[in-house]
Amino acid sequence: MTEVRFYHLQRLPLERALPQLLEKTLERDWRAVVLIGTEQRVEALNNQLWTYKKDGFLPHGTRREGYPELQPVWLTHEDENPNDATVLFLVDGAESSKLESYDLCCDMFDGRDDEAVARARDRWKSCKDAGFKMTYWQQNDGGRWEVKAEVNNDEETGA
Repeated sequence: MTEVRFYHLQRLPLERALPQLLEKTLERDWRAVVLIGTEQRVEALNNQLWTYKKDGFLPHGTRREGYPELQPVWLTHEDENPNDATVLFLVDGAESSKLESYDLCCDMFDGRDDEAVARARDRWKSCKDAGFKMTYWQQNDGGRWEVKAEVNNDEETGA
């Protein structure tokens, strides 16, 4: 069963938080798809992932570069999995009808945007109703992610 993690971005913008989580994904030798709301935003995040760090880069690709089967991270605005990823990142309010085909889904939303928070609550309810195991993550004052709530087998707990 797919695990769905909701990441409530409050301290870091997506452009800083996403690379950190993608690095953790690659450290585990997992492949990822990043499903993004629009094609223009795909290009913006594509450029940002090449330059977010002075001493390195995050290996990834988009439709423009091609060869998805060779890419450990695939950025797209389409609900696809051309690199046979086991991890799905949903950003900018993107939604997938294929959550169950991944081992892990990370839904990242901007906690400073009331509309994004309301849509994330709707997605949380939909995932809960579908029976997914879920966790809700927030950053603490030190910038580390902490689990604040869990749903497992229809039991919800707060941390």
